[in-house]
Amino acid sequence: MSFLGGVISISNISTLLLVVFAVLFGGYALGRITVKGVSLGDAGVFIVSLILGALAFSVNGDGQLVFALSSKPYDFNAGLSLVESLGLVLFVTSVGFIAGPKFFGNFKRNFKSYVLLGLIIILSGGLAAAGCIAMGEVVGYGGSITDQDGFVAMITGLLAGALTSTPAFSAAKATVAAEYQNLVSVGYGIAYIFGVIGVVLFVQIMPKLTKANMDEEREKLIVKEDGNKKNFAGKLFELDHLGIAAFSLAAVIGTVLGQIKVPLSSAGLSGTCFSLTTTGGCLLTSLVLGHFSRIGKLSIMPSQSTLKLFRELGLVFFLCGAGIPGGAEFVENFDAMYFVYGIIMTLVPLIIGYLFAKYVLKLSLLNNLGSITGGMTSTPALGTLISTAGTEDVASAYAATYPIALIAVVLVSQFLIILF
Repeated sequence: MSFLGGVISISNISTLLLVVFAVLFGGYALGRITVKGVSLGDAGVFIVSLILGALAFSVNGDGQLVFALSSKPYDFNAGLSLVESLGLVLFVTSVGFIAGPKFFGNFKRNFKSYVLLGLIIILSGGLAAAGCIAMGEVVGYGGSITDQDGFVAMITGLLAGALTSTPAFSAAKATVAAEYQNLVSVGYGIAYIFGVIGVVLFVQIMPKLTKANMDEEREKLIVKEDGNKKNFAGKLFELDHLGIAAFSLAAVIGTVLGQIKVPLSSAGLSGTCFSLTTTGGCLLTSLVLGHFSRIGKLSIMPSQSTLKLFRELGLVFFLCGAGIPGGAEFVENFDAMYFVYGIIMTLVPLIIGYLFAKYVLKLSLLNNLGSITGGMTSTPALGTLISTAGTEDVASAYAATYPIALIAVVLVSQFLIILF
C-alpha cells in the first residue's frame, strides 16, 4: 500500500514519523538552554533538524533525499515537504485568526508606518544583494561559478534565504535560465540558516540591550478589538466547540486564493507571475474571518486554545520540514563566502529596519519588532517574539507588514536578475 502516487510507502512513513518526533524532542530540549536570558526557543528544532539532515541524510545523483539508516533508497523530499507545508498552513492561519480581531484597527492607526517599513526592509536587502554582486565581480565569484549570470542566480537565492522568503525563491527560479535554477536553490539553502537564527536571536536581544520594561511595552501595544462582538457572546452557533471546522474553512479558502496567479508581463517580466502563495492566502483569509468572527449566527472563530496549539505545532512542523533537507544540502554546497553574503543580506535590512522604525516612524519596541518579523517574512521569529513579549498582540504588526514585504521581495528578486 502506498500514498502520494507511490512516493511514500507504509514503511518509510513510519521512518518519517520517527525522524520528525525525534527532531521535536531534541529541538525542544536544545531550545530550553538559556545563556544570559537568551535561548533558541523553537529555533532549537530548526538547529536539530539541520544537524540531523547533515549527518543522517544525503542527496543522491537523482536529487533524492535519502535517509542513511533506511534499508531502501526512498526519497524523503515529498514527505518532508508535506510536513513543512502543513506546518506553514497551521501557523499562518492561527496567526491570522489571533491577529484578526485587532488587526484592522492597528493597521488603520499605523498604515503608513507598516507600508514604509516593509518597503525599507526589502529595498535595503535588495541593495545589500546588489552590493554583494558588485563585490563578487571584484574579488571573484567563488566556488565553481565562473560567469555573472550564475553568480547573480546564486545571490538571488541567497537573498531569498536571508529573508526566509519561499515566494522570492520560487520567483527567482522562474526568472533565471534553466541551467542556473539549481544555483538559486543552493543559495537559498546556504543563507536560510542564518536567516532564521539571526532574526530569532535579534528579537530576544534587542529588548535586553534597550533594557525595556516589558509591562510598559505591552501597554503601548494594546489595541481595542474591532467591531461589537460582545453582543453576540453565547448567541452564536458552533459547528464544533474547538473551532476546527472554522479553521479548516479558512485553510481551504486561503489555499485556493493563494493559487491565483497574476501575470507580471506588463512590468516587463515576461513569463513570470505573482501569487499570494498558500502562506499569504491563508494569512489574509484568517485575518478577515478573525475580524468578523461570524457569518450570521454561525461562529467562524476557533477557540484560543486551538489557535495556540496549532500555532505552536505548525511552527515546529515547518522548521522540521525545512531544516532536514536544508542540512543535507548545506554540507554538500557550503561555501564560506556565500555564507558571509547571506549574513550581510540578513543583518543589513534587519538593522536598517529597526533603526528606521525606532527613530523615523517612532514605533514602540514591540510594534517595531513585530513589524520587523513581518518585514523579514520570518515565521520562526514571530513565534519567538510572542514568547519574549508575553503577548500575542505582536502578531498584528507582523500580519500588517508581511503582505507588503511579500510582494516587494518577489519583485526585488526578479529585478535583480533582470538588471544584472
